[in-house]
Amino acid sequence: MRWFCAGILLFSSFAMAQFPGGPPPAKGPWSNPKLPPEERARLLVQAMTLDEKIQMVHGIGWFFGPDMSFTGQAPPPIVYRSNGGGGFIPGIPRLGVPDLQLNDAMVGSGGGARMGRYSTAMPSALALASSWDPDLAREYAALIGKELRDQGFNITLGGGMNLTREPRNGRNFEYLGEDPLLAGRMAAHYVQGKQSQGIVGILKHYALNHQESGRYFVNVRMPRKGARESELLAFEIAVKEGQPGSVMCAYNLYEGDYACENAYLLNEVLKKEWGWQGFVMSDWGATHSTVKAAVNGLDMEMPGDTFFGEALKAAVEKGEVPAARLDDMVQRIAWALFRAGVFDRRPQRQVPDIFRGFEVAQKAAEAGIVLLKNDRAILPLDPQMKGAIAVIGGHADAGVLSGGGSAQVDPAGGNAVTPPPPKPGSTLLDMIFGTPVYHRSAPLKAIQAMAANAKVSFHDGKDIAGAASLAKSAALAIVFAVQHTSEGKDLASLALPDRQEDLIAAVAAANPRTVVVLESGTAVKMPWLGRVAAVVEAWYPGIRGGEAIANVLFGRVNPSGKLAITFPKSEDDLAQPRLVEQPPARGPQDMGPMFPGGPAMLRVNTRQFDLEYPEGARAGYKWFQSMKREPLFPFGYGLSYTSFAYSDLRVDAARREVTFTLRNTGQREGAEVAQVYVQLPASAGEEFRRLAGWQKVTLKPGESRTVTVALHPLTLAVFDEKANRWDTPRGTFRVFAGGSSADTPLSGEMTLP
Repeated sequence: MRWFCAGILLFSSFAMAQFPGGPPPAKGPWSNPKLPPEERARLLVQAMTLDEKIQMVHGIGWFFGPDMSFTGQAPPPIVYRSNGGGGFIPGIPRLGVPDLQLNDAMVGSGGGARMGRYSTAMPSALALASSWDPDLAREYAALIGKELRDQGFNITLGGGMNLTREPRNGRNFEYLGEDPLLAGRMAAHYVQGKQSQGIVGILKHYALNHQESGRYFVNVRMPRKGARESELLAFEIAVKEGQPGSVMCAYNLYEGDYACENAYLLNEVLKKEWGWQGFVMSDWGATHSTVKAAVNGLDMEMPGDTFFGEALKAAVEKGEVPAARLDDMVQRIAWALFRAGVFDRRPQRQVPDIFRGFEVAQKAAEAGIVLLKNDRAILPLDPQMKGAIAVIGGHADAGVLSGGGSAQVDPAGGNAVTPPPPKPGSTLLDMIFGTPVYHRSAPLKAIQAMAANAKVSFHDGKDIAGAASLAKSAALAIVFAVQHTSEGKDLASLALPDRQEDLIAAVAAANPRTVVVLESGTAVKMPWLGRVAAVVEAWYPGIRGGEAIANVLFGRVNPSGKLAITFPKSEDDLAQPRLVEQPPARGPQDMGPMFPGGPAMLRVNTRQFDLEYPEGARAGYKWFQSMKREPLFPFGYGLSYTSFAYSDLRVDAARREVTFTLRNTGQREGAEVAQVYVQLPASAGEEFRRLAGWQKVTLKPGESRTVTVALHPLTLAVFDEKANRWDTPRGTFRVFAGGSSADTPLSGEMTLP
């Protein structure tokens, strides 16, 4: 949503030349960088007037089109200080408070092309999660943070980590998988990477935002135990280990209260129990009240001032919102700014390091690619091979696909593929979110460069018979299959669209040496799996995706990615949410405060409903294990061009760690993600295992290494809802180690005090 709305904010290079970081610094006791951030924030708040405090807790609203407004009225002059990003809060020159320039940046800084600036398009966050590499997550995010600073921003809006509870969620590609430990730890390193560049980091969407189609109206019903042991556990790990400056609350409701005015989520858990000092920012248009939202923990309304402008000022003056609460809101914002260095190191606009961006983007893409099938070791391909290679489908001659919505990074040079015409009845939002965007990194070109001695031909795949004929005449066929997902809408199914399943089946029937490369934002059904020789999951691989795919196909890179989500055989195998209550539809409505009085094209049919997730803490692979259902590919799964052996498991209950020997038994150097799972004692009543730790290890052929994996304490505990605390259950824990959630050759036991 922010990608569409904020992307057409006017950017004034003249104004930014005058105010590169907003108002010039002013002297005051809070200007002393030797003081701790909390003390500087306290001193700053003491010096503020009521109006200045109110100014800090809301944005300035939306402005669109040639006249920069929805209403036809000219915007206030202050708008022209905006950097054209996702949001803007003007600074306070009297106190030296800088302009707050916010921008979407989960997989790269958004809106670059429209503002005349370049941004590196990184691989999707799901690809990053599939690398299982926290150090890479930090490097990935630091690159984005550096480019944000180079563009004049100081607050990022990218930090999505909602668990993949529903694989048809259109936004899964910008999240970090289905497991709370994996997502939480990767998010912690991600936010640290952003904040290492002087950017205020954020985590979102807090919490339990598991679908797009009904995100504004769904009331999530889930017992606290299930919530605390799944998504809230991911946030707990990320908040405590990553220490973000901000957390963005979600659109949906939880147990009857909107997430952005939910006292349990914001006050009781996030701020009190976890001891977090940062500020809660609303998602765009997710604020629904003044007094309730402020008292229950919201600190900043975005993008405008419907509730936290004059209405909040009046509520403070009347005593409906305590003055101390307003001070707390502003102090939390100031703390995050001081801690990130926003006051002390103002952004200086400069051209980003394009080549460094290429390097990190390609490294991340290669690390996240997952080899799902490799019959008869058809991969890696020989770069010296001769004969014909048929490359088919997926616009592989033009570029690689990306995910849509606010995480969209504008493609350098424009969309590599001309978008299809809008479907009849499409709204403007459908067109914005539903338009596939391809980055100009053509796999065909990279394959041709890699296989210089082969004849590489391309077929677009639209004529299935013609594609099969080309495949039959070739020594090898590589089919590229694409699945576009986006913010704002969910998938109807996990099937590949546009007859691509028929295309793969026909090509495989014509040539048994068929390799399928998937560019997807989530899991994909594969009724054709038994007919093809190899399957490579490339996700949305970013600005150097074509080169990364070719490097894996031809063995320059040994794939080491492991699935961060479960691939089901069918949607019928998934947990089925229960519709508890469904009041009648209210018909076309404005989208709340997001677009009050907006044009009809922006209105939606609203249907408030309560949704109960029966799996609770058993999201993803835990559901499949508890129901004894076999997935298509399990969580943590991924093949390599070499092989690994596990042996000599030792469990140290006192240290809560596991040690074992890992050996490369193949002929190539490779990396293995060694995973450790625990099964809680019978007293916990759980029929599934939990990921408790992992380590990614690179080994040369024949090399062995002793691997020690610490078990995260919260993966060994259950949440006692009545006592509101984590407890370690009594009894014997079973411990498993191996290459995926379904492949654990080592097992042992331990008893914890």
